[in-house]
Amino acid sequence: MIKSKRFLLLGLVFFIVGFGWLAGANAASQRLVLTGSSTVAPLVGEIARQFESIHPGVRIDVQTGGSARGINDTRNGIANIGMVSRALKANENDLHAYTIALDGISVIFHANNPVATLSKQQIADIYTGKITNWKSVGGPDARITVVNKAEGRSTLELFLHYFQLRNSQIKPHIIIGDNPQGIKTVTGNPHAIGYVSIGAAEFEAERGAPIRLLALDGIAASVANVQRGTFPLSRPLNLITTQVPQGLAQRFITFARSQQAHALVAAQYFVPAGAD
Repeated sequence: MIKSKRFLLLGLVFFIVGFGWLAGANAASQRLVLTGSSTVAPLVGEIARQFESIHPGVRIDVQTGGSARGINDTRNGIANIGMVSRALKANENDLHAYTIALDGISVIFHANNPVATLSKQQIADIYTGKITNWKSVGGPDARITVVNKAEGRSTLELFLHYFQLRNSQIKPHIIIGDNPQGIKTVTGNPHAIGYVSIGAAEFEAERGAPIRLLALDGIAASVANVQRGTFPLSRPLNLITTQVPQGLAQRFITFARSQQAHALVAAQYFVPAGAD
């Protein structure tokens, strides 16, 4: 009798431990970690909140750090999904990209700056230190504060490619990471010039931030022109994986690209992928 009770007790212990392990494994499978682009992260954060509300028990952790971090973390298994605010390169063909929105990159300066336009060459000359005073381009007699992006940011890569520059040529006074930092720097300095996501800049300008978005090649920097395909410095906002996604990752990516998420994309001043 005592022996059978002992076996019964041991069986109960194994059952509880086994059930706990299964529950823990199931809980782990209901969590996603996404890291990468600071342009994509706020949008994905909103999509994640809506996805979590539809799927109770699911937890989605969104972290920034730049597109390079998103690629490295995904490759190293630290993140389930990476966020990258550009198209993948030829040496990144081991990754799968899923576009959730389109965006552009805009040069910005303070709204009180009277300069109306800058040519592509003038912008390049400002960033390489050949032009150092706003007076040289029709502005006030004031030193230009050059704001550049940090290494690992896809916004930097695309800016350099468009203006045919190397980062070693840039003569920055301030180096920033994400879009909010860039916008805050320019709004706080009437003599600063920077470049950020068009979506982020329009979003903040609509809410009263004293910034102006500069036209490129005569095309206004606007979400509308990104959608038309006419703005010259545009890019896809991607979610990336190392393998064809399955399970929770596949369901989240599908949701992020669906009509259900289009309103969230538009609310962040981006163009939904596949939108007319």
